[in-house]
Amino acid sequence: MMKLQHEFVGFIPEKISPGILYVSIEYRIAMHLCACGCREEIVTPITPADWELNFDGASVSLYPSIGNWNYPCQSHYWITKNKVIWAGKWSSKKIKENKKRDVDDIKKFFEKNEKKKKAKEKRINRDN
Repeated sequence: MMKLQHEFVGFIPEKISPGILYVSIEYRIAMHLCACGCREEIVTPITPADWELNFDGASVSLYPSIGNWNYPCQSHYWITKNKVIWAGKWSSKKIKENKKRDVDDIKKFFEKNEKKKKAKEKRINRDN
């Protein structure tokens, strides 16, 4: 089983090394070279609409899985407690459906936040 070492950094280095998951809390991003060995740079934004990063004091996990659908390898894996856990290969149809769902989820996230913002502004204006 492949393991990644995590490294908390202020900035992601220009040249990233294999086997390292770079995490910038300040810029809310994690980056690593694809676990399949193709050397593609995999960027995972850490936001409520993208990936969640968990740090237990000794290891990191990313949720949801990493699906490299835009690269020739189309590798798919989880990073759980610094371990790469391979997931099954997805069909083109499943990848397309997942991409659409991701776009819909992000759209819903921002729409929900916009509604909250408007409700808050309404309360502030009402109270003033």
